[in-house]
Amino acid sequence: MAAGEPVFVALGSNLGDRDGHLRAAREALAQLPGTRLVAASGVEETAPLGGLAQPAYLNQMVLLDTELEPHQLLAELQAIEQRRGRVRGDRWGSRTLDLDIVAWGDRRIHDPDLIIPHPELPRRDFWQRELSELARI
Repeated sequence: MAAGEPVFVALGSNLGDRDGHLRAAREALAQLPGTRLVAASGVEETAPLGGLAQPAYLNQMVLLDTELEPHQLLAELQAIEQRRGRVRGDRWGSRTLDLDIVAWGDRRIHDPDLIIPHPELPRRDFWQRELSELARI
């Protein structure tokens, strides 16, 4: 595989086998074409965001090296979510699996389907911790 670009993807789950959903997501990400899973942060449990009553989340950040373009990767992430039973409902609602592109090298994208860096990055302390952990690897 030729060298791609570094991409940070956040994984989250608060329904069903949370550990299993994160593990399956890591495995699926590692199998994407032109993509290599470089590193993964530790998994941490966090309170849900958005004020809805729901179970706690397990969260993790992974670093990918990919030759995919951003919208291609977004489509792949949504397909992985769907295979793990993700149902899109309330914006801040519970989910079996949530995969978010958090940062992509020096790229800046702002369109109706995709914003990079992720607009919530400055407000999510757990993402900051996970990115910091991956920066030390």
